[in-house]
Amino acid sequence: MTVVEQVPLFTVGQDLRSGLGDPATMPGAGLSVMDLFAGAGGLSEGFRQAGAHVLAGSDVDPDACATYRVNFPQAMCINGDIRQDEVREQVLNAGENLDILVGGPPCQAFSQVRNHSRLIDDPRNSLYREFVAMIGKMRPRAFVMENVPGMAQMGVLEQVVTDLALEGEYSVLPQVLDAADFGVPQTRKRIIFIGIHRQLSISPPRLIGTGAVNALNLIRTTEGYSVQARGENAATLLQRLMDAHDLSVVSAAQAISDLRGMKAGRRGEEVSFSKLPEAESAYQKLMRGESAGMLKNVSLPRVNEDTALRLREIPPGGNHKDLPERFLERYISGKKWGPSNGSGKLGRRHYYAYRRLHPEMWAWTLNTKADSVYHYDAPRSLSVREFARMQSFPDHFVFTTDERKGSLPGRIDGGAAHSRYRQVGNAVPPLLAAAIARAVCAAVKPASTGVSRNV
Repeated sequence: MTVVEQVPLFTVGQDLRSGLGDPATMPGAGLSVMDLFAGAGGLSEGFRQAGAHVLAGSDVDPDACATYRVNFPQAMCINGDIRQDEVREQVLNAGENLDILVGGPPCQAFSQVRNHSRLIDDPRNSLYREFVAMIGKMRPRAFVMENVPGMAQMGVLEQVVTDLALEGEYSVLPQVLDAADFGVPQTRKRIIFIGIHRQLSISPPRLIGTGAVNALNLIRTTEGYSVQARGENAATLLQRLMDAHDLSVVSAAQAISDLRGMKAGRRGEEVSFSKLPEAESAYQKLMRGESAGMLKNVSLPRVNEDTALRLREIPPGGNHKDLPERFLERYISGKKWGPSNGSGKLGRRHYYAYRRLHPEMWAWTLNTKADSVYHYDAPRSLSVREFARMQSFPDHFVFTTDERKGSLPGRIDGGAAHSRYRQVGNAVPPLLAAAIARAVCAAVKPASTGVSRNV
């Protein structure tokens, strides 16, 4: 087993879109990738940054596919349910000369731990079953499957490894990784299964991150919240976190401080880079790259008066527990808005909404809604672009929706704005994906000499 230690993947000011050095020397050079259940393309973006050629992506959501097409114009985008014969055939044809298959199939049922049924046989896991079947039909040199860390529970993990191994044809290594340990300004745990075809005679690589997630945490003090370091190397990691020139451990302010001038309710979807302040951190320079012209996805939701009043009472890094008693009333300005539970108090679901970033710490795991996080300085939520920064999508990566109106097969209700937040929130952070991609490609390429595709 190859152990890959995490170091900063890229350099300050590098353009993640168009050249990360000599293409011929990049780990993914000459390797092709297909992304199933691709969503907006977080995994695809990571493999592209590693130098691999993205052949195609597939997803059922037409809005996610619209984003994928904009950002991967050279790749085929297959929109549809992979359980349908026509879509399955398109995927197989697109992956005819595939080196690496990647994807994050939804896997909804873990009940087999209790009832001893097979994970792959549960009808709720039909998309997971399709991913396993595609490995068997395409027989790539390697594959990467990502999923929720709950899949690491006892009983489930062994079943998944067995399924993916295809009766010993692949060597499979599962590992739980946290994006914040790989230069992403957000904690997001994912379980990653890396499979390498036995014919290559190598073991799947194991990735080792910075260890910042276990060494640093946010604590409540009399003055508010501050970052605490604990354990071996913690002081060094704290120093790296506080260093705006360090790309290995990144805070919320280092990710989005250059966009702080945006106002709640902003309707414009783009702003000229010339009107923004200079990048204030190495991370911002990396996300900007050589971008010029217009920065997109910068509109902001309105914030009602009650929400603004509460946010002013919550310190950076805080949540509803920091609110004085009178701010727990359902309506505090006298204006009625949203549903009420009849108690006159905030409901439990509101507790998850009133959370503010801390400028010196990375974000918690963002979900798919704009009100899952509020700015550390201004009483507002984040724009889609700021969500994207927290997920490590570079600024040239644009989120959009299918131009067709109304209900479409695979479209999730909620409107265009919510779709963009959902696309970002559901994605694999590209910097995490790039770390995985570089490790997999670096292992596969030397071992592939003389081995045909679709081994």
